[in-house]
Amino acid sequence: MKLGITKKVGCVAAAVAAILIAAAPTFGQATQDPAAQQAEEAARLAAQACKPGPVALPTRLQGAPWAETLKQGDYVVHDFHFKSGETLPELKLHYYTLGAPERDASGKVTNAVIIGHGTGGTGRAFLSATFAGVLFGPGQLLDAKHYFIILPDGLGHGCSSKPSNGLHAKFPHYDYDDMVAAQHAVVVDALKVNHLLLVMGTSMGCMHAWVWGETYPDFMEALMPLACQTVPIAGRNRVMRKAVMDAITSDPEYKNGEYSTQTPLHGMIEAEDILLLMGSTALQWQKSYPTRDQADAFLEQREKSGIATTDPNDMLYYFNASRNYNPDPDLEKIKAKVLYINSADDVINPPELGIAEREIKRVKDGKFVLLPITDQTRGHGTHSLPAIWQPYLWELLHSLGR
Repeated sequence: MKLGITKKVGCVAAAVAAILIAAAPTFGQATQDPAAQQAEEAARLAAQACKPGPVALPTRLQGAPWAETLKQGDYVVHDFHFKSGETLPELKLHYYTLGAPERDASGKVTNAVIIGHGTGGTGRAFLSATFAGVLFGPGQLLDAKHYFIILPDGLGHGCSSKPSNGLHAKFPHYDYDDMVAAQHAVVVDALKVNHLLLVMGTSMGCMHAWVWGETYPDFMEALMPLACQTVPIAGRNRVMRKAVMDAITSDPEYKNGEYSTQTPLHGMIEAEDILLLMGSTALQWQKSYPTRDQADAFLEQREKSGIATTDPNDMLYYFNASRNYNPDPDLEKIKAKVLYINSADDVINPPELGIAEREIKRVKDGKFVLLPITDQTRGHGTHSLPAIWQPYLWELLHSLGR
């Protein structure tokens, strides 16, 4: 189905500058900057309490056309078996949807798109002005009137089952394969979707997209992984993740996961500092915090907000989930068309490694795009700024006949 977007990619790109006025960085803007206010909006969405019924949105988003069909739901998988050998009698999986599925004459769903969030995130975070407001509205690339959009809360995240629900460090040690298997259960069993047009994902969701493509090669038409690599997490990336986990577990007050929730762990300050640097962007931070006092104030604010909204066990588990990620051996198994995007200012996935350029050659129908550093890119957080990369999404959808 066409969405009225018939111009060449170059014409779309010409409009990007205007859209970027409203684009929010994931990291690094001063609080008086409208872009930062929108980023904070996305963070507030992700941190909202889990309640059934209509999804609460900020006032300025409540009238958005894409919000008309917004729903949330829970699906419980009984006796879920993890790759670690552990089991959970009931695994609750939360999700959000927009739009409605469409089927062809054979009953195959033709318009479903799943978008996976990053480490520590939630599906709700995509319901911001800078993501949903750029992609899901009338005439936009993933217009919710024409696409069935699925935004899951990953296992261990958001309103899905996670350690902080009560099991603490006794919660099963899930990995990315478990997380994708759980998402597949939501899609197939809860939503009765038998085919995906597109699997998108940011950061951790990017890695999940590769797992989807290899585990269920006939289940989707295309993959759009944003901000990750296709090899095991090693080198500096692993060191940063291990440092986050060690900061938590080496705190004497961690007590094997039975810490007091009344007193924040000191190790969480270290963990938040490392996480902050992982997503940093030198160009924007230098512009936004040009003095020592401004930089110090930003760090203090981010530490406080991060600690206030993050449970240590949850953080430990979602970083540990990446421990055995490795799609590298099976890239040739991917049948879907792949559009793979990284950003040149991404500290987590630095372009000098050259991994993406090498690996994409092994994908039958794959293309890799490295976004150059500009005033609009925000390091690793560029993955959640569709105003920057939507010309490539247009190209992908157009190649699928949309």
